[in-house]
Amino acid sequence: MKTMRFIIPLLLGIAGGFLAFWIMEKSTGSKERATIQHEIVGPNLTKQVVQSSISDTQNNSGTSTAGNTDLRYAAKKTVQAVVNVKTVQIGRAYTGNPLLEYWFGNQPQTREVPRSIGIGSGVIISSDGYLITNNHVIDGSDQIVVTLNDKREFDAKIIGRDRNTDIALLKIEAQNLPFLEYGNSDDVELGEWVLAVGNPYNLNSTVTAGIISAKARELGGQIDLESFLQTDAAVNMGNSGGALVNAKGELIGINTAIQSPTGNYSGYAFAVPVNIARKIVSDLKEFGKVQRAVLGIRMGELTPTLAKKLGISETSGIYVGEVITGSAAQKAGIQTGDVIQRLNNTEVKTVPEFHEQLVKYNPGNTIPITLKRNGKEKTVRVELQNTYGETTLEEKDNFGILGAIVEPLGKIDRERYNLNKGVKIKEIRNGKFKAAGLSEGYIIVRVNNSFIYDSDDLKKALLSTNDDGVFVTAVNPKGRVEYFAFSLQ
Repeated sequence: MKTMRFIIPLLLGIAGGFLAFWIMEKSTGSKERATIQHEIVGPNLTKQVVQSSISDTQNNSGTSTAGNTDLRYAAKKTVQAVVNVKTVQIGRAYTGNPLLEYWFGNQPQTREVPRSIGIGSGVIISSDGYLITNNHVIDGSDQIVVTLNDKREFDAKIIGRDRNTDIALLKIEAQNLPFLEYGNSDDVELGEWVLAVGNPYNLNSTVTAGIISAKARELGGQIDLESFLQTDAAVNMGNSGGALVNAKGELIGINTAIQSPTGNYSGYAFAVPVNIARKIVSDLKEFGKVQRAVLGIRMGELTPTLAKKLGISETSGIYVGEVITGSAAQKAGIQTGDVIQRLNNTEVKTVPEFHEQLVKYNPGNTIPITLKRNGKEKTVRVELQNTYGETTLEEKDNFGILGAIVEPLGKIDRERYNLNKGVKIKEIRNGKFKAAGLSEGYIIVRVNNSFIYDSDDLKKALLSTNDDGVFVTAVNPKGRVEYFAFSLQ
C-alpha cells in the first residue's frame, strides 16, 4: 500500500507533462518557421533590429534578401587594390674631426641618411600601375615606396600633383594589378553605407565602416577644394590617400582629412569626391597639369535673409555679385544680380556645390547655365575659359608664366640653399622675367606678399596683382638673394 501511494502520483505527473507538451505542439505546429532576430550595431553604435529568415542570402550588390547592408564583398574587393605609401626624405650626415679640418684642411665626410619617414595610402586605378594618393602624403619626399597587399614593394614615380585638390598621381612598374573601378560621387546619398580602406598607423589593409554624413562639405580653407564627402567611418593618420567605396566596392572618394581637436579620429572624416579626383588624374596623366575652367564671377550663396535684403524673390542659389570684364560669364550675357540655379542641368544651391560641378570641365567646354533674373528663368550657354582668359588648353611644357618654365625644387637644391619653398627656372625665353634680369637657375621664392611652392602658386600670385606691379624675391645660383621689380603692362 505504501508503494502504491508513491507510484500513482508519479504516473499522474508524467501523464500531465505529456498532455501539456501535446497541447503546446498543437497550438504552434501550423505556424510558419520562426524568424531570427538580429541586432546589428553600426559604426555610430546605434542598434538596429532586423527580422530575417535563416535562409537569407547575400549577393554582390551589398544587400541581402532581407534588405540589410552587407559590406563583406566590398571589403574583399577593395583591400586588394589599396596600397601602403611610404615616403622618405633624405638628409646628409657629416663626420670628421674639427681639429684636423682646422689645422690640416681635411674635408669632412658626408653620407645620405633618411631624415624623416611618412606613411599614407594609395588606390590602384589601372592594371598597369597607376595609383592615386594625396599630395600631402608625398609632399617633400625624395623617395616613395609602394607596398601592395601581397607585400611586394615598388619604387613609385610622381606623374603629377595638384595642391588645390590634394590629389597626386603615381606610377609603379607592374602589370596585371587589381584595381578599383570608378563610381559616381554625384549619385552618393546621405545615409548610404560606405567603407574607408587604408593603412592607419601603418596597419595594412584596415577596413572601417560608416555612412555618408554630408555632401559638398566646406572645410574652411584647409585646402582650396571646397566640396568634400563627409563620413563617420573611422579615418586616422595613414589613411590619407586611401579609398572610400560604396557597398558595390566602387571608388567614390579619396580619404583626405579629419576634423579633430587631438589629431586622431573623433567622429568625422572627409574625402575628395571621385568625380573630382578622376578629372584631376586624367589631366595630370595627359597634360602633367590640371586644366582649370573659370567662369569669371564673384559670387555668394543666396539665403532667405540675403534675398530679403536684396529685395529678390529667389531664396536659394548662387548670387552673382560681380561679373569680371572679358570673362566667360560676361561674354555669355550673365549679369550682376543673376541667381544661378543649375550648372549643366545639375542643381547648385551652395558655393561648394557650384565648385564641385565646375571643376569637372576644361577650358573651351561649352555648358548650359540656368539662372533667374528678375524672377524669370533663363538659360545661357557659356564657353569656359582658363585662368588667362583664354578658351584653349595649356600645353604640357609651355612658356606661359611670363616666358619661363619652372620646376619644383629637388633635394639637392633644398639642401644646398637651405630652402623649403620656391620654384626653379628651368628654361627661359624672351618675356617679362628675362627682361627683369632673371635667368635659368634662379629660384623664385616670393612674389609680392605670396610665398611660392609650385607653378600654380606662381600663376596665382601673378594673376592677383591688381596694380600691375610685380616684386619678385629670388635666390641666384650662387645662393644670394636678389630682388626684381617690373610691370605686367
